[in-house]
Amino acid sequence: MNINWNLIKGIAIVAILIFLYAFSANRNATRIIEKPVIKFVDGGQNFITRTMVNKLLIQNNDSVTNIRKDQLDLDVLEERLRANEMIQEAEVYLSVNGTLGAKVKERTPIARVAKKDAYYIDSEGKAMPLSTVSAARVPLVEGKVVKTALKNIYVLAKYIAEDEFLKKNVITIVQTETNTFNLKLRTNDFVVLFGNIENIEKKVNNLKAFYKKATKDKTLNDYTKVDLKFTNQVVCTKK
Repeated sequence: MNINWNLIKGIAIVAILIFLYAFSANRNATRIIEKPVIKFVDGGQNFITRTMVNKLLIQNNDSVTNIRKDQLDLDVLEERLRANEMIQEAEVYLSVNGTLGAKVKERTPIARVAKKDAYYIDSEGKAMPLSTVSAARVPLVEGKVVKTALKNIYVLAKYIAEDEFLKKNVITIVQTETNTFNLKLRTNDFVVLFGNIENIEKKVNNLKAFYKKATKDKTLNDYTKVDLKFTNQVVCTKK
């Protein structure tokens, strides 16, 4: 009887490989998690700290460093982070060596509604609570503001946030009883009567043209009102 040693050798090698793979997989699954590595996307850490994120990750445990990899549910951890009102997006992952990582993107405030229960309006047009960590330097919103109807304020605030001139100069957005808007500037006494949010670009261009000419003529402090509601002209009221 001829013995096929090559076949036996092949079977033995496969068996050894399966054993080693199973051993390695089991060892990897039972590896204890190392201290979390938390990274903030786009700078971050303005409204929530690494310590706060770490507490969200561990919650019912004294520390994630005493948990085995096979006991960790990354989806649950991600949902826990995303549920935080300061976080816009979160990704939780495990490296091969057992390091737990979290990438966190904070929400971005673009305006702050100045009410008793003050809150921000974020870059997606949603209400965002104030942070206990720090305050955002964004325009204040005053007047008739309804938390469930922020669309028009958001459109104007977003335009201001994305325009270098407006971002530098506008400190207050006032929503009137008739749902039009007035603007207050950082270094000038006059009020800008902006009107509604139609023709925003044209109105802003008119404001910039007026501002440039009045600066040149040194007459910026001569006015109490600058009316942009008529898109083909700027109407100014002198003191």
